[in-house]
Amino acid sequence: MKVDMHFHLEEGPYSLRWLSRTLQALAATGSALDQTIGHSRAWAEGLSEQLESRMWNGCFSEEWLDRYLHTGRARGIGLFGVVDHLYRFRECRPYYEKHMLLDDSPIGRLQEEWLNQVCVASLDEFVTFVTEAKQSRPDLLLGVEADFFEGGEAELGQILAGYDWDYVIGSVHFMDGWGFDNPDTRSKFEQMDPMQAYGRYYDLLGQACRSGLFDLIAHPDNLKVFGFRPADEKELLPLYRQAAEEMVLAGVATEINTGLAYRYPVAEHCPSPLFLSVLAEHRVPISLSSDSHFPDDIGNLLDEASAAALKVGYTEWTVFGGRKARTVPIAE
Repeated sequence: MKVDMHFHLEEGPYSLRWLSRTLQALAATGSALDQTIGHSRAWAEGLSEQLESRMWNGCFSEEWLDRYLHTGRARGIGLFGVVDHLYRFRECRPYYEKHMLLDDSPIGRLQEEWLNQVCVASLDEFVTFVTEAKQSRPDLLLGVEADFFEGGEAELGQILAGYDWDYVIGSVHFMDGWGFDNPDTRSKFEQMDPMQAYGRYYDLLGQACRSGLFDLIAHPDNLKVFGFRPADEKELLPLYRQAAEEMVLAGVATEINTGLAYRYPVAEHCPSPLFLSVLAEHRVPISLSSDSHFPDDIGNLLDEASAAALKVGYTEWTVFGGRKARTVPIAE
């Protein structure tokens, strides 16, 4: 069974590129007529109207959600998990302000500007929208992607409490307050020793596993996003094994996430083939996601990821409902 347990309805910053990318998604996921009459004035006017509707209605609209679901079903996906990043939600801003680097340094100023640009939505609105949408869409699950910060476990637990999640994804996007996957701050990698950096990254990932807050750990080698990795990846094997052991002891799953393969310079899914083989050896439960941020990307490279999972011995995906795990066969 093909599943996609990790896709997003929206992501800033709201640049000209974001507008162009939204138009591209609207064109690619519209009606067959929309896609065949291309480049006439009527076609452009129709797309302009769709963009205006998308902006006015926002991403928490059934029309926008159904573009993901219709596209995904056509690509053979049978179960969908919609999540959004906690940093998008105003209710969570104090959590990020406390733990992100937001000082007067160049990176601090860039990150403060970024937070102002992306923290624009309501967590309550997101949960209410998806909960109501699930009533008529039995293949839809409600998740959330929550950033782990060292020392922030109690605050994060309070944020997550009180919502009826199907599952909670834990992510490490920040090291000591620095958001390492932001292209505007990537120059910091130039000052870092790869093995020391990965040691710190996997220390944080282990803490996230042990926190008890998460059902699934996202993209477990995300630090490679811009190609930052030792020249010989085998140097990371002890850290890969450590991470796999932490996941097993904590009873959390991880995922094959194809987002880095089609959206970032590293052009490789998470985990790498070598890391995936380690996870399989340790029998770490695994799920599958495209990490799509636009509806035309949903399901991207999932067939290749499924083949990689089967190659190292996986036969089942782990999925969730009501914070409880179950499995479905990879191949039917």
